[in-house]
Amino acid sequence: MSSIQLNKNIIQWVNNWLMGRAQRVVVNGATSGWQMVTSGVPQGFILGPVLFNVFINDLGVGVLSKFANNTKLGGVVDSGGGKALQRDLDRLESWAITNHMKFNKGKCRVLHLGRGNPSYMYRLGDETLESSPAERDLGVMVDSKLSMSQQCALAARRANRILGCIEHGIASQSKEVIVLLCSALVQPHLEYWAPQYKKDIKLLESVQRRAMKMVKGLEGKTCEEWLRDLGLLSLKNRRLRGDLIAVYNFLTRGSGEAGDLFSVNTSDRTFRNGVKLRQGKFRLYIRKRFFTERVAARWNRLPRDVVTAPSLSEFKKRLDCALSHMV
Repeated sequence: MSSIQLNKNIIQWVNNWLMGRAQRVVVNGATSGWQMVTSGVPQGFILGPVLFNVFINDLGVGVLSKFANNTKLGGVVDSGGGKALQRDLDRLESWAITNHMKFNKGKCRVLHLGRGNPSYMYRLGDETLESSPAERDLGVMVDSKLSMSQQCALAARRANRILGCIEHGIASQSKEVIVLLCSALVQPHLEYWAPQYKKDIKLLESVQRRAMKMVKGLEGKTCEEWLRDLGLLSLKNRRLRGDLIAVYNFLTRGSGEAGDLFSVNTSDRTFRNGVKLRQGKFRLYIRKRFFTERVAARWNRLPRDVVTAPSLSEFKKRLDCALSHMV
């Protein structure tokens, strides 16, 4: 902490907190003697990850991210890039030896991204690292094609398990009970992700349809009628709603942030709503999925009374009214 020039009072406070601690082990009622703790931090404290990040702050260049026990190393690999990445791995191994720490090499994997990746072999110390087509990164499944299909499948599986527990554990099938439980326990797993492929969109929407089928009295109606009767939006429109609320916040914040994100035409002659966003030109299809691009056309089609709402709460009310006609 001194090396990164933290305040001396903070350093003394942390020092007092860590020093003088003791621990013992209890097994089947048998108790060991007390032993002084000379390293580490108490488990479960919020300062644990923070202090660990301070400790590994000098891991070196090339590391993409460092958080507690989740460290990622990456780089652009060209004709000579494999050697540069291997040198960074050698530095990591040297750092671990110097600081008396060990990487769990059995959990270390190489994920090759991009078309035409040469897929070099890498080693950490004396061990060769295995390559993997997909890896979990802080709970998110990332594959070599940067596709969200596997993550959407995991989200749907979790949500279906929760729905199963609700279906078998809750006797009531009333609208109030089912909608409340699904909104609190199921929808957060589904609406967080914004899939690109139709098969992934249908997969997540099918989970919401299963939830709606649990409500008594909706038999024989279409999915659109279910949504209207329950006062819900499709997952696609719920994500769209969040995007448009974010745009409204940016445009009404009165700072330079909106100008950095969007190009706005506020002319009275502008078609439809009078606050039209200009869409940029791009060569790559993936650019179309960026937030600033995917929301522009949707925002430009909103009615004038929606985009000119005087407050955020009023904007949400008018937006919900507009979206209710496109469930």
